[in-house]
Amino acid sequence: MNTPPTACLALADGTIMYGYGFGASGTSTAEICFNTSMTGYQEIITDPSYSGQIITFTFPHIGNTGVNLEDDEALDPVAEGVIVKWDPTESSNWRATENLGSWLKKRGRIGMGGVDTRRLTRAIREQGAPHATLTYNPDGVFDVKSMIQSAKNFKGLVGVDLAKNVTCLHTYQRNEGKWSWPEGYSENSDLPYNVVAIDYGIKRNILRSLVSSGCNVTVVPATTPVDEILALHPDGIFLSNGPGDPAETGKYAVPVIQELIKKDLPVFGICLGHQMLALALGAQTLKMNHGHHGANHPVKDLETGKVEITSMNHGFAVDSQSLPPGVVETHVSLFDGSNCGIRKENKPVFGVQYHPEASPGPQDSYYLFEKFIQFMEKSQV
Repeated sequence: MNTPPTACLALADGTIMYGYGFGASGTSTAEICFNTSMTGYQEIITDPSYSGQIITFTFPHIGNTGVNLEDDEALDPVAEGVIVKWDPTESSNWRATENLGSWLKKRGRIGMGGVDTRRLTRAIREQGAPHATLTYNPDGVFDVKSMIQSAKNFKGLVGVDLAKNVTCLHTYQRNEGKWSWPEGYSENSDLPYNVVAIDYGIKRNILRSLVSSGCNVTVVPATTPVDEILALHPDGIFLSNGPGDPAETGKYAVPVIQELIKKDLPVFGICLGHQMLALALGAQTLKMNHGHHGANHPVKDLETGKVEITSMNHGFAVDSQSLPPGVVETHVSLFDGSNCGIRKENKPVFGVQYHPEASPGPQDSYYLFEKFIQFMEKSQV
Protein backbone atom coordinates (compact mmCIF):
# COMPACT_ATOMS: atom_id res chain seq x y z
CA MET A 1 0.00 0.00 0.00
CA ASN A 2 1.20 3.48 -0.86
CA THR A 3 -0.43 5.31 2.04
CA PRO A 4 1.72 6.12 5.09
CA PRO A 5 1.13 4.09 8.28
CA THR A 6 -1.20 5.46 10.92
CA ALA A 7 -0.50 2.91 13.67
CA CYS A 8 2.65 1.70 15.36
CA LEU A 9 3.44 -1.16 17.74
CA ALA A 10 6.59 -0.93 19.86
CA LEU A 11 7.79 -3.91 21.89
CA ALA A 12 9.95 -3.56 24.99
CA ASP A 13 12.86 -5.24 23.18
CA GLY A 14 12.87 -2.46 20.57
CA THR A 15 10.93 -4.28 17.83
CA ILE A 16 8.79 -1.86 15.80
CA MET A 17 5.84 -2.73 13.56
CA TYR A 18 3.81 -0.29 11.50
CA GLY A 19 0.27 -0.65 10.21
CA TYR A 20 -3.06 1.11 9.78
CA GLY A 21 -5.21 2.23 12.66
CA PHE A 22 -8.94 1.80 13.15
CA GLY A 23 -11.21 2.31 16.12
CA ALA A 24 -10.17 5.04 18.54
CA SER A 25 -6.94 7.00 18.17
CA GLY A 26 -4.59 7.09 21.12
CA THR A 27 -1.97 5.01 22.93
CA SER A 28 -2.17 1.88 25.07
CA THR A 29 0.54 -0.07 26.89
CA ALA A 30 -0.09 -3.68 27.92
CA GLU A 31 0.96 -7.31 27.57
CA ILE A 32 0.40 -8.87 24.12
CA CYS A 33 -1.19 -12.28 23.67
CA PHE A 34 -2.36 -14.10 20.55
CA ASN A 35 -5.74 -15.73 20.04
CA THR A 36 -6.28 -18.47 17.45
CA SER A 37 -10.09 -18.27 17.26
CA MET A 38 -11.67 -17.89 13.82
CA THR A 39 -14.96 -16.54 15.18
CA GLY A 40 -16.24 -14.82 18.29
CA TYR A 41 -14.01 -11.75 18.22
CA GLN A 42 -16.71 -9.57 19.77
CA GLU A 43 -17.02 -11.94 22.72
CA ILE A 44 -13.21 -12.09 23.02
CA ILE A 45 -12.68 -8.33 23.00
CA THR A 46 -15.36 -7.87 25.68
CA ASP A 47 -14.16 -10.76 27.88
CA PRO A 48 -13.05 -9.20 31.20
CA SER A 49 -10.24 -11.76 31.39
CA TYR A 50 -8.39 -9.72 28.74
CA SER A 51 -7.97 -6.71 31.01
CA GLY A 52 -4.35 -5.53 30.74
CA GLN A 53 -3.78 -7.25 27.39
CA ILE A 54 -3.58 -6.37 23.70
CA ILE A 55 -4.96 -9.18 21.53
CA THR A 56 -3.31 -10.34 18.32
CA PHE A 57 -5.71 -12.42 16.22
CA THR A 58 -3.97 -15.11 14.17
CA PHE A 59 -7.03 -15.50 11.91
CA PRO A 60 -6.67 -12.75 9.27
CA HIS A 61 -10.31 -11.86 8.58
CA ILE A 62 -11.38 -10.18 11.81
CA GLY A 63 -14.35 -7.83 11.52
CA ASN A 64 -16.02 -9.41 8.51
CA THR A 65 -19.20 -10.31 10.44
CA GLY A 66 -19.45 -6.95 12.21
CA VAL A 67 -20.76 -6.64 15.75
CA ASN A 68 -24.23 -6.67 17.29
CA LEU A 69 -26.09 -5.63 20.42
CA GLU A 70 -26.32 -9.11 21.96
CA ASP A 71 -22.91 -10.76 21.98
CA ASP A 72 -20.94 -8.58 24.40
CA GLU A 73 -19.60 -10.54 27.36
CA ALA A 74 -19.29 -7.30 29.35
CA LEU A 75 -20.72 -3.82 29.05
CA ASP A 76 -17.72 -2.46 27.12
CA PRO A 77 -14.60 -3.82 25.43
CA VAL A 78 -12.04 -4.77 28.06
CA ALA A 79 -9.02 -5.64 25.91
CA GLU A 80 -6.53 -2.78 25.71
CA GLY A 81 -6.19 -3.06 21.93
CA VAL A 82 -6.62 -5.30 18.87
CA ILE A 83 -4.05 -6.26 16.21
CA VAL A 84 -5.10 -7.97 12.96
CA LYS A 85 -3.63 -8.97 9.61
CA TRP A 86 -6.16 -7.31 7.32
CA ASP A 87 -8.05 -4.09 7.92
CA PRO A 88 -11.67 -4.91 8.84
CA THR A 89 -13.98 -4.99 5.84
CA GLU A 90 -17.60 -3.92 5.67
CA SER A 91 -19.58 -6.35 7.79
CA SER A 92 -21.69 -9.06 6.18
CA ASN A 93 -23.95 -10.89 8.62
CA TRP A 94 -27.68 -10.85 9.26
CA ARG A 95 -27.14 -10.15 12.97
CA ALA A 96 -24.67 -7.28 12.49
CA THR A 97 -25.75 -3.82 13.63
CA GLU A 98 -22.38 -2.05 13.33
CA ASN A 99 -18.87 -2.38 11.91
CA LEU A 100 -15.99 -3.35 14.17
CA GLY A 101 -14.06 -0.11 13.58
CA SER A 102 -16.89 2.25 14.53
CA TRP A 103 -17.78 0.04 17.50
CA LEU A 104 -14.22 0.21 18.85
CA LYS A 105 -14.05 3.96 18.25
CA LYS A 106 -17.20 4.62 20.29
CA ARG A 107 -15.75 2.57 23.12
CA GLY A 108 -12.27 4.08 23.12
CA ARG A 109 -10.33 1.02 22.01
CA ILE A 110 -7.46 0.98 19.49
CA GLY A 111 -7.27 -1.32 16.49
CA MET A 112 -4.30 -1.90 14.17
CA GLY A 113 -4.37 -3.68 10.82
CA GLY A 114 -1.79 -4.49 8.15
CA VAL A 115 0.49 -6.36 10.58
CA ASP A 116 2.45 -9.53 9.90
CA THR A 117 0.61 -11.40 12.64
CA ARG A 118 2.44 -14.66 11.85
CA ARG A 119 5.75 -12.99 12.67
CA LEU A 120 4.34 -11.41 15.82
CA THR A 121 2.80 -14.71 16.96
CA ARG A 122 6.10 -16.56 16.47
CA ALA A 123 7.86 -13.93 18.56
CA ILE A 124 5.28 -14.34 21.36
CA ARG A 125 5.62 -18.14 21.31
CA GLU A 126 9.41 -18.08 21.33
CA GLN A 127 10.07 -15.17 23.69
CA GLY A 128 6.98 -15.12 25.88
CA ALA A 129 4.15 -12.60 26.05
CA PRO A 130 5.89 -9.23 25.45
CA HIS A 131 5.12 -5.85 26.91
CA ALA A 132 4.27 -3.35 24.20
CA THR A 133 2.87 0.07 23.38
CA LEU A 134 0.25 0.46 20.65
CA THR A 135 -0.43 3.87 19.11
CA TYR A 136 -2.97 4.98 16.50
CA ASN A 137 -2.30 8.47 15.18
CA PRO A 138 -4.14 9.49 11.98
CA ASP A 139 -1.31 11.95 11.29
CA GLY A 140 1.21 9.13 11.17
CA VAL A 141 3.58 10.73 13.71
CA PHE A 142 5.05 8.44 16.38
CA ASP A 143 7.50 9.01 19.22
CA VAL A 144 9.03 5.56 18.88
CA LYS A 145 11.66 6.07 21.57
CA SER A 146 9.01 7.08 24.09
CA MET A 147 6.80 4.13 23.08
CA ILE A 148 9.62 1.64 23.64
CA GLN A 149 10.34 3.17 27.04
CA SER A 150 6.66 2.93 28.02
CA ALA A 151 6.69 -0.75 27.09
CA LYS A 152 9.85 -1.27 29.17
CA ASN A 153 8.26 0.49 32.14
CA PHE A 154 5.12 -1.66 32.05
CA LYS A 155 5.07 -3.77 35.22
CA GLY A 156 3.31 -6.74 33.66
CA LEU A 157 0.58 -8.92 35.15
CA VAL A 158 2.52 -10.88 37.76
CA GLY A 159 1.56 -9.68 41.23
CA VAL A 160 -1.32 -7.60 39.87
CA ASP A 161 -4.94 -7.91 41.02
CA LEU A 162 -7.13 -6.90 38.08
CA ALA A 163 -10.34 -8.54 39.31
CA LYS A 164 -11.16 -5.45 41.36
CA ASN A 165 -11.15 -3.41 38.13
CA VAL A 166 -13.72 -5.55 36.34
CA THR A 167 -15.97 -6.95 39.08
CA CYS A 168 -19.48 -5.64 39.60
CA LEU A 169 -19.98 -2.85 42.13
CA HIS A 170 -23.22 -4.18 43.60
CA THR A 171 -25.02 -7.50 44.02
CA TYR A 172 -27.56 -8.24 41.27
CA GLN A 173 -29.82 -11.00 39.95
CA ARG A 174 -29.52 -12.61 36.53
CA ASN A 175 -32.34 -14.58 34.87
CA GLU A 176 -31.43 -14.47 31.18
CA GLY A 177 -30.98 -17.89 29.59
CA LYS A 178 -29.01 -19.01 26.54
CA TRP A 179 -29.74 -17.79 23.00
CA SER A 180 -31.93 -19.97 20.80
CA TRP A 181 -33.55 -19.66 17.40
CA PRO A 182 -35.81 -17.85 16.77
CA GLU A 183 -36.61 -16.43 20.21
CA GLY A 184 -33.16 -15.11 21.10
CA TYR A 185 -32.32 -14.87 24.80
CA SER A 186 -35.00 -16.23 27.11
CA GLU A 187 -36.12 -14.96 30.52
CA ASN A 188 -36.37 -17.57 33.27
CA SER A 189 -37.88 -17.54 36.76
CA ASP A 190 -38.73 -19.90 39.64
CA LEU A 191 -35.73 -22.13 38.98
CA PRO A 192 -34.91 -24.90 41.48
CA TYR A 193 -31.36 -23.99 42.54
CA ASN A 194 -29.99 -20.81 44.09
CA VAL A 195 -26.42 -20.12 43.01
CA VAL A 196 -24.17 -17.31 44.17
CA ALA A 197 -21.66 -16.38 41.46
CA ILE A 198 -18.60 -14.52 42.76
CA ASP A 199 -17.67 -12.04 40.06
CA TYR A 200 -13.93 -11.79 39.37
CA GLY A 201 -14.71 -10.72 35.79
CA ILE A 202 -17.60 -12.96 34.82
CA LYS A 203 -18.77 -13.47 31.25
CA ARG A 204 -22.46 -13.02 30.51
CA ASN A 205 -22.74 -16.36 28.75
CA ILE A 206 -21.58 -18.18 31.86
CA LEU A 207 -24.51 -16.63 33.69
CA ARG A 208 -26.85 -17.61 30.85
CA SER A 209 -25.56 -21.19 30.97
CA LEU A 210 -26.17 -21.38 34.71
CA VAL A 211 -29.69 -20.01 34.27
CA SER A 212 -30.46 -22.41 31.42
CA SER A 213 -29.24 -25.27 33.62
CA GLY A 214 -31.82 -24.40 36.28
CA CYS A 215 -30.12 -21.84 38.51
CA ASN A 216 -31.41 -18.64 40.01
CA VAL A 217 -28.17 -16.67 39.91
CA THR A 218 -27.15 -13.93 42.32
CA VAL A 219 -23.91 -12.19 41.30
CA VAL A 220 -21.79 -10.66 44.05
CA PRO A 221 -18.63 -8.49 43.90
CA ALA A 222 -15.23 -10.15 44.18
CA THR A 223 -14.59 -8.83 47.69
CA THR A 224 -17.91 -9.95 49.22
CA PRO A 225 -17.41 -11.40 52.74
CA VAL A 226 -18.38 -15.00 53.39
CA ASP A 227 -21.20 -14.11 55.82
CA GLU A 228 -22.92 -11.99 53.16
CA ILE A 229 -22.66 -14.88 50.68
CA LEU A 230 -24.11 -17.37 53.15
CA ALA A 231 -26.92 -14.95 54.00
CA LEU A 232 -28.17 -15.45 50.42
CA HIS A 233 -28.81 -19.16 51.25
CA PRO A 234 -26.99 -20.60 48.22
CA ASP A 235 -27.35 -24.18 47.06
CA GLY A 236 -24.04 -23.80 45.22
CA ILE A 237 -21.15 -21.39 44.68
CA PHE A 238 -19.72 -20.44 41.30
CA LEU A 239 -16.22 -18.92 41.04
CA SER A 240 -15.91 -16.91 37.83
CA ASN A 241 -13.22 -16.25 35.28
CA GLY A 242 -11.26 -13.02 35.41
CA PRO A 243 -7.94 -11.26 34.69
CA GLY A 244 -4.65 -10.84 36.50
CA ASP A 245 -2.52 -12.89 38.86
CA PRO A 246 -4.62 -15.43 40.83
CA ALA A 247 -2.16 -15.33 43.74
CA GLU A 248 -2.76 -11.60 44.14
CA THR A 249 -6.56 -11.79 43.85
CA GLY A 250 -6.38 -14.81 46.11
CA LYS A 251 -5.15 -12.69 49.02
CA TYR A 252 -8.77 -11.73 49.72
CA ALA A 253 -10.62 -14.40 47.70
CA VAL A 254 -8.95 -17.59 48.98
CA PRO A 255 -10.00 -17.22 52.66
CA VAL A 256 -13.61 -16.78 51.53
CA ILE A 257 -13.42 -19.84 49.25
CA GLN A 258 -11.91 -21.93 52.04
CA GLU A 259 -14.76 -21.05 54.39
CA LEU A 260 -17.34 -21.90 51.72
CA ILE A 261 -15.72 -25.29 51.12
CA LYS A 262 -16.00 -26.03 54.86
CA LYS A 263 -19.78 -25.58 54.57
CA ASP A 264 -19.90 -28.56 52.15
CA LEU A 265 -21.52 -26.41 49.50
CA PRO A 266 -21.01 -27.47 45.87
CA VAL A 267 -18.33 -25.23 44.35
CA PHE A 268 -17.57 -24.86 40.63
CA GLY A 269 -14.73 -22.70 39.31
CA ILE A 270 -13.81 -21.64 35.79
CA CYS A 271 -10.40 -20.20 34.76
CA LEU A 272 -9.39 -17.62 37.40
CA GLY A 273 -12.02 -19.21 39.65
CA HIS A 274 -10.40 -22.60 39.00
CA GLN A 275 -6.96 -21.22 39.82
CA MET A 276 -8.10 -19.63 43.08
CA LEU A 277 -9.96 -22.81 44.01
CA ALA A 278 -6.64 -24.63 43.61
CA LEU A 279 -4.94 -22.05 45.82
CA ALA A 280 -7.67 -22.50 48.42
CA LEU A 281 -7.03 -26.26 48.39
CA GLY A 282 -3.29 -25.81 48.92
CA ALA A 283 -1.85 -25.78 45.38
CA GLN A 284 0.15 -23.06 43.62
CA THR A 285 -0.18 -21.16 40.33
CA LEU A 286 2.42 -19.97 37.84
CA LYS A 287 2.76 -17.53 34.95
CA MET A 288 2.81 -19.25 31.55
CA ASN A 289 5.20 -18.37 28.76
CA HIS A 290 2.50 -17.13 26.40
CA GLY A 291 -0.70 -18.62 27.80
CA HIS A 292 -3.56 -20.36 26.05
CA HIS A 293 -6.00 -18.22 24.06
CA GLY A 294 -8.26 -19.74 21.42
CA ALA A 295 -11.21 -21.96 20.61
CA ASN A 296 -9.39 -25.07 19.37
CA HIS A 297 -7.62 -26.40 22.48
CA PRO A 298 -7.87 -30.17 23.01
CA VAL A 299 -8.26 -31.23 26.64
CA LYS A 300 -8.27 -34.81 27.91
CA ASP A 301 -10.55 -35.87 30.73
CA LEU A 302 -8.26 -38.21 32.67
CA GLU A 303 -11.17 -39.91 34.42
CA THR A 304 -13.16 -40.85 31.31
CA GLY A 305 -10.49 -40.80 28.59
CA LYS A 306 -12.59 -38.44 26.47
CA VAL A 307 -11.09 -35.48 24.61
CA GLU A 308 -12.92 -32.15 24.50
CA ILE A 309 -12.33 -29.27 22.10
CA THR A 310 -12.31 -26.25 24.35
CA SER A 311 -12.15 -22.48 24.43
CA MET A 312 -9.35 -21.07 26.59
CA ASN A 313 -8.12 -17.71 27.76
CA HIS A 314 -5.50 -17.70 30.48
CA GLY A 315 -1.93 -16.58 31.04
CA PHE A 316 -1.59 -18.25 34.45
CA ALA A 317 -2.10 -21.92 35.28
CA VAL A 318 -2.33 -24.28 38.23
CA ASP A 319 0.99 -26.01 38.89
CA SER A 320 -0.02 -29.68 38.77
CA GLN A 321 3.16 -30.65 40.64
CA SER A 322 1.91 -28.64 43.63
CA LEU A 323 -1.45 -30.39 44.03
CA PRO A 324 -1.69 -31.68 47.60
CA PRO A 325 -3.04 -35.10 48.65
CA GLY A 326 -6.79 -35.24 48.27
CA VAL A 327 -6.85 -32.95 45.24
CA VAL A 328 -7.15 -34.89 41.98
CA GLU A 329 -6.06 -33.66 38.57
CA THR A 330 -9.00 -34.40 36.25
CA HIS A 331 -8.09 -32.69 32.96
CA VAL A 332 -4.90 -31.83 31.05
CA SER A 333 -4.08 -29.89 27.91
CA LEU A 334 -3.05 -32.07 24.97
CA PHE A 335 -0.97 -29.16 23.66
CA ASP A 336 1.48 -28.92 26.55
CA GLY A 337 0.24 -31.16 29.38
CA SER A 338 -0.65 -28.23 31.64
CA ASN A 339 -3.39 -28.61 34.22
CA CYS A 340 -6.93 -28.02 33.02
CA GLY A 341 -9.08 -29.44 35.81
CA ILE A 342 -9.16 -30.51 39.46
CA ARG A 343 -11.58 -31.92 42.01
CA LYS A 344 -11.50 -32.33 45.77
CA GLU A 345 -11.88 -35.90 46.95
CA ASN A 346 -15.07 -36.54 48.93
CA LYS A 347 -16.29 -32.99 48.35
CA PRO A 348 -18.64 -31.53 45.68
CA VAL A 349 -15.84 -29.18 44.63
CA PHE A 350 -14.27 -28.94 41.16
CA GLY A 351 -12.88 -26.53 38.59
CA VAL A 352 -11.67 -26.35 34.99
CA GLN A 353 -9.21 -24.11 33.18
CA TYR A 354 -11.39 -23.61 30.10
CA HIS A 355 -14.76 -22.16 29.11
CA PRO A 356 -17.58 -24.71 28.73
CA GLU A 357 -20.06 -21.89 28.06
CA ALA A 358 -18.17 -20.80 24.91
CA SER A 359 -19.27 -23.97 23.06
CA PRO A 360 -16.37 -24.47 20.63
CA GLY A 361 -17.01 -28.26 20.55
CA PRO A 362 -19.84 -27.10 20.44
CA GLN A 363 -21.30 -29.01 23.42
CA ASP A 364 -18.30 -31.12 24.47
CA SER A 365 -18.01 -29.46 27.87
CA TYR A 366 -21.57 -28.55 28.78
CA TYR A 367 -21.71 -31.61 31.03
CA LEU A 368 -19.77 -29.56 33.60
CA PHE A 369 -22.83 -27.39 34.27
CA GLU A 370 -24.90 -30.57 34.56
CA LYS A 371 -22.35 -31.97 37.03
CA PHE A 372 -22.72 -28.82 39.14
CA ILE A 373 -26.49 -29.27 39.11
CA GLN A 374 -26.16 -32.91 40.15
CA PHE A 375 -24.00 -31.92 43.12
CA MET A 376 -26.62 -29.41 44.25
CA GLU A 377 -29.41 -31.94 43.78
CA LYS A 378 -27.59 -34.47 45.97
CA SER A 379 -26.84 -31.88 48.64
CA GLN A 380 -30.54 -31.07 48.95
CA VAL A 381 -31.55 -34.67 49.64
